Amino acid sequence: MTTSMQVSLREHQHSLIRKLADCIETTWQRYLDLSPYNIPAGLGYVEGHLEGERLVIENHCYQTPQFRKLHLELAQVGNNLDILHCVMFPNPDYVLPIFGSDIVGARGSISAAIADLSPVSRDRSLPKKYQAALQTLSTQAFSHPRELPPWADIFSDHCLFVRPVDAQEEEAFLNRAQEFLTLHCQIASTTTPTTSNLELVNVLEGQRHYCTKQQQNDKNAAGA
Repeated sequence: MTTSMQVSLREHQHSLIRKLADCIETTWQRYLDLSPYNIPAGLGYVEGHLEGERLVIENHCYQTPQFRKLHLELAQVGNNLDILHCVMFPNPDYVLPIFGSDIVGARGSISAAIADLSPVSRDRSLPKKYQAALQTLSTQAFSHPRELPPWADIFSDHCLFVRPVDAQEEEAFLNRAQEFLTLHCQIASTTTPTTSNLELVNVLEGQRHYCTKQQQNDKNAAGA
């Protein structure tokens, strides 16, 4: 599964993006039964221009029994802007939150880094297994936490949104994102699909709500 990933845009991006991209793929491969997700022709790798700057985008997509789409997107605009976007959409018959992470790097530093397990339930709460696991994680301190935008009611109370200021804080963010992702894959891999039509409908509504809110972010349009 990793053969086509050896030469990648990430090798020219900020080190935190490279490390998280590698971590995401490694964790997916370790815990999930991956199969290819058909990307429309021409969208796996895209080159173009944005406001006069060279734009390069790589999309890596998979699916599993639990997830209808695992999406890792890397982008670079000129020599100044590096972007990582990752989202894991569960199949609707699995009552699971949505793992998402974004990193924006500008001129060699990270301006924004976010990771979360976003609930899709109507009461905006995570499943009990997740709540119990997240309570065991150590407290992380960052010197520059960032404020979530007004549309961001989709995120959980455990959402990490920061501007890491040095290598130590970048590593702390990477570790927390990896902890979120690992426990998500572990729980998902042992979860059985629901047989409740009501739960299925609620999951679909929650995922639509997540996508609608993400599309209000002008730096990201999360497609389902």
